[in-house]
Amino acid sequence: MNTNEKIFRLLVDAVDEYAIFALDVKGHILTWNQGAKRLKGYLPEEVIGTHFSRFYTAPDIERNHPEHELQLAAKNGKYEEEGWRVRKDGSTFWANVVITALHDDEGILCGFGKVTRDLTAKRQAELALRESEERFRLMVESVQDYAIFMLNPHGIITTWNKGAERNKGYAAHEIIGKHFSEFYPAEDKERGKPAWELEEAVKAGRFEDEGWRIKKDGLQFWANVVITPIFSGEKILLGFAKVTRNLTERRKSEEALKTAYADLERRIEERTSELSSAKLKAEEAVRARDEFFSMASHELKTPLTVLKLQTQMRRRKIAKGNFSEFEPSKLAELCDDDVRQVERLAGLVDRMLDITRLTTGQFELTRETFDLSECGRDLVKRFTVSLSGSGNEVKLIAPSPVIGSWDRIRVEQILTNLLTNAGKYAPGKPVEVEVLANGQFAQVSVRDHGKGILEEHRELIFEPFERLEHRRDVGGLGLGLYISKQIAEAHGGRLRVESQENEGCKFFLELPFEP
Repeated sequence: MNTNEKIFRLLVDAVDEYAIFALDVKGHILTWNQGAKRLKGYLPEEVIGTHFSRFYTAPDIERNHPEHELQLAAKNGKYEEEGWRVRKDGSTFWANVVITALHDDEGILCGFGKVTRDLTAKRQAELALRESEERFRLMVESVQDYAIFMLNPHGIITTWNKGAERNKGYAAHEIIGKHFSEFYPAEDKERGKPAWELEEAVKAGRFEDEGWRIKKDGLQFWANVVITPIFSGEKILLGFAKVTRNLTERRKSEEALKTAYADLERRIEERTSELSSAKLKAEEAVRARDEFFSMASHELKTPLTVLKLQTQMRRRKIAKGNFSEFEPSKLAELCDDDVRQVERLAGLVDRMLDITRLTTGQFELTRETFDLSECGRDLVKRFTVSLSGSGNEVKLIAPSPVIGSWDRIRVEQILTNLLTNAGKYAPGKPVEVEVLANGQFAQVSVRDHGKGILEEHRELIFEPFERLEHRRDVGGLGLGLYISKQIAEAHGGRLRVESQENEGCKFFLELPFEP
């Protein structure tokens, strides 16, 4: 053995990371190095001369796998595999095995060189990694609340989990291989949003967005989307991980909450407006009340003052023995004047009592059956003289009987108020009264030809104590129309007015035939 061969032999014997040994053509062990001793556990004298199949598991021996390896090495010049091998103590290890055929100078096979490396730790790491990847894959595939899938660098779908199938409606075989823009609305596709999202993900390392996405059936859902680029160790883009979550219900809840807040704000504004309006109405009511008290005081005081003065004058004349004014003809005039003042007082008191009854709920109707046309004729006859004094000519149109069950005294009270107002506010102008049956209602209209009422004031005149500015020169408490309307409504009817400025007013009293 020359020097080079000795050096090489020493080198092989010194290697302890690899089991390096020689076999004869039948597989018997010829040499044994330190690495073989350390890896397999045998001393040279224990193993040299024995068959190398002793390092194989029983199943491999049964199927003649060691001999098969030598045959392949002899045929191909080399054989390599990974598999389980057995140590002296019976423990197994995962080995990388390389068997090389050895030939002499004439090319005749003279044996084999065998190199074995323990890859147990590497295999365990690979298995652990594989198991981890498998667990991750199973986890991703089983997640149903999130659509989790992979894209290649061009946006083509390469994987598909159950959550993606559940959220988007596609089975894996229907969508893998297609571009992920399949899920975007037409307007997003037109402006290139899918490609832009991938570009932004590469630039920033991550892209997140919320927006509308399309399911297989064409329905839209509101999605949270996260796209993460996947790079190799060499920073080469391998593709993208895309996670999509259906937030439609959350969006609906948020929209409902926004609507509720908006509704609450609107209601607060409305309530504030109502309170402000109520405050203004209350202030107006106080003003109207104070004005009413002032007017009532004046209206009550006027007839009382007249009666007081007339009584004082009569006392002085009686005291002086002057009885000329107490002759029968003059005494009747004095009594008539007193009666007018007392009736005026009684009317004022009655109106105030009606207000009290209405506000306390003690207002009652006494119904009786009568002819409304006849009632109208009686009232017009009574008012002809008093209205002629203000220059009003009254015309009645009542072609046929209109019979129903109403409170006659209260109905006459309404018509009296309307005729009185016609004389007050349209002096010297004709007044038309018409009584007729109009479907299920009896209707009485009273029309004057005065200044009329502006549209914005037509409801105001039916409020208590309300008197329009241009009518304040006319006496009264501002209660007549309010009381009249309440009486009409107590019958189940209504009192309304039609009017144009400078064209007069036409009041309609409508009373149902059936209570």
